[in-house]
Amino acid sequence: MKLQFLSALYERHGPVASVYLDTSRDVDDPDRAVELRWRSLRESLLAHGADPATVEAAGRALGTDAPVSGPHGQAVFAAEGELLLAACLPEPPVHASARYGVVPDALPFALQHAPDLAYTALVIHRTHTMDTGNAEDELEVERESGRWPMSRVAAGRTPSRRIPVDGWAQEAEQLLAEFAEQVEARGTEVIVLAGDPWAANTLTREAPRHLHDRFVRLRDGHPRRPQPGRALLEAELRSLLAGKVPEHDRQRLDAFHAQRARRQEEVEGLAATVTALQRGQARALLVNRRARLPDRLWAGAEPTHLALSGAELTAFGVGYYWEEEPGAALIRAAYGTQAELLVVEPEEVSLEDGLGVLLRYVDTDARADGAGRKEEPWPG
Repeated sequence: MKLQFLSALYERHGPVASVYLDTSRDVDDPDRAVELRWRSLRESLLAHGADPATVEAAGRALGTDAPVSGPHGQAVFAAEGELLLAACLPEPPVHASARYGVVPDALPFALQHAPDLAYTALVIHRTHTMDTGNAEDELEVERESGRWPMSRVAAGRTPSRRIPVDGWAQEAEQLLAEFAEQVEARGTEVIVLAGDPWAANTLTREAPRHLHDRFVRLRDGHPRRPQPGRALLEAELRSLLAGKVPEHDRQRLDAFHAQRARRQEEVEGLAATVTALQRGQARALLVNRRARLPDRLWAGAEPTHLALSGAELTAFGVGYYWEEEPGAALIRAAYGTQAELLVVEPEEVSLEDGLGVLLRYVDTDARADGAGRKEEPWPG
């Protein structure tokens, strides 16, 4: 998973307020509940040195996701009195938190993006209309494209359309052309069809060969309408896409397995991960979901200023550094060195310390000065 969605958090230097809050609407008086949760976090930010303007900027963004129904949360980042980023989260944070520090606390936000799988959902309902006294069958088409799981609460639904049944063949041809374009441009990996069997059969029968393995047909011919602000076919997609990894990430995971088989001590565990990020050597940072990270790391002004101790940074010639929350330091280093993020379930790949790296290159001798490098073989 690429990390460009974090760019707004790293465009400026200086302290950032990072807030994670449960903003679910499935409770009595949800606005009051959000206000009470925010009140204690607000006081904590002020007590830790956040300026009032920044705290107020964060507070104004909280609760703006009110149109989204059901359980969910928000991640809000602000600095110097300005809102940097506010996003609705598909899952409420396990614990409400507010942190004011030099480095944004962005890892929990990034984890909620994974696996970042591009998909399209298409629901086709058959309806009956009366036109000049004559009954006529029409097809109501609802379509939504997104990236799972963030699109559960940030849906990009196309307005529904009504198509005469006798015009469906032409409409299907247009849809297939759009699907082919999405596969090429957005990397769409799954196209989920639900609703009228005849219309779905027509669509899949006319699909070009390279789209055949993208289609998934749902048996339910009458899927329920989504709740306000929620994704089309959310419940079905949650079951269907559970454990599915984008092909892009699957290739990187396969490459990691190959590296681990040859040099495990260089690609797995906290020390190996920190070393690779220090050197800009990581092609991807791997994190076990729900990993228990260490209590602290040490960081300096640059993303590669990352170490297990302050003495190590001093030895590198870094004159100014501080203790940093590990997740914040690691994700900043990954973003700053253009590494990707792979979030893996511990049941699938159990990592020492919950961390690993896919290397861009390996050192061919004991030196870390770049004089002895060997590029790693890379698929694709």
